[in-house]
Amino acid sequence: MKFIDIIGMSTLVSVMFITPSSVAYAHPVSKLSTQVIPSSEMSSFEGIVEAERQTVISAQVSGAIVEIAVKAGDLVKAGQLLIRIDAHAATQSAAAGKAQVTSAQASLDLARKELDRQKQLFNQGYLSQAALDRAEARFKVAEAEAHAQMAQAGFVETQAGFYTIRAPYSGVIAELPVSLGSMGMPGQPLMTLYDPSAMRVTAMVPQSVASHELSPSQVKLEIPGQAESQPLAPTRIKLMPSVDAGSHTVEIRFGLPAKLVNVLPGMFARVWLPAKEQAIKTIQIPIAALVRRAEMNGAYVLDSKNQPLLRQIRIGRVSGGTVEVLSGIGPDEQVVQDAESALTNQAH
Repeated sequence: MKFIDIIGMSTLVSVMFITPSSVAYAHPVSKLSTQVIPSSEMSSFEGIVEAERQTVISAQVSGAIVEIAVKAGDLVKAGQLLIRIDAHAATQSAAAGKAQVTSAQASLDLARKELDRQKQLFNQGYLSQAALDRAEARFKVAEAEAHAQMAQAGFVETQAGFYTIRAPYSGVIAELPVSLGSMGMPGQPLMTLYDPSAMRVTAMVPQSVASHELSPSQVKLEIPGQAESQPLAPTRIKLMPSVDAGSHTVEIRFGLPAKLVNVLPGMFARVWLPAKEQAIKTIQIPIAALVRRAEMNGAYVLDSKNQPLLRQIRIGRVSGGTVEVLSGIGPDEQVVQDAESALTNQAH
């Protein structure tokens, strides 16, 4: 038995050779090749479930809330009535505005007819230029007043529309902090509405992780309490274009599949991301090819003369029927598939 040391490019590998019999080896062997597989190391980060479209609906005018047509948890459609605020004063102002517009229109019609008569008298020589100019001025004033009254009436009518609050889009009422009879004030939140058809998970991750190009297949999302037994894969990934100066983290948004059950904004989520950007190279051999002697692990490798040589190796993870070789065997080498057959062959 003879031991030698072979120094590779970056790893010192001990190789032990056992002289076999002179009979050519004819048992099955495995020709190895380096496999490139994604790194299985994953890092987890805390995230939160959010709705991509969520709106806090606030009052634009002041007044008592006289009707609440929905409650928290209700599914509403776009344009559906949500809340009505007392609009008696606004209704009266709108009616007054319409009356003023009617009056202004009448004054404008009278001024137009008067101007037409003044023009006829002027053309017949019965009226001076100064009198005609005054008639034209009165007409322009009446016209301006009519336009002003119509604009004011339009403004009052628009304001009256603020007393009726409708859903801007179809969604779910998440919060309803007001009650019937409460006083609504401009800017006061009345309810929160979100669209359940588009949800996402938002997480803050270190910039070193965010600098790697991520694909949905590399990411796994877990939401506690979900009926799904397997982690979810995001439908899309959006990296926000800014870094927090204090924590040096980046916000990443992961789209969730549609029609998930019992997924609500604010829920806790866990995001699993690959810890390394690059792929790793591994060499796998069958477990039956592994030779265990005390603290030594080895495998029979065929040399250039097709003779089996027991070589010391360093092993890694065991997966299924194979074991990972960390050092001791190079790519494209041939390893005996069954170590017991090699031992039997050498005994003879």
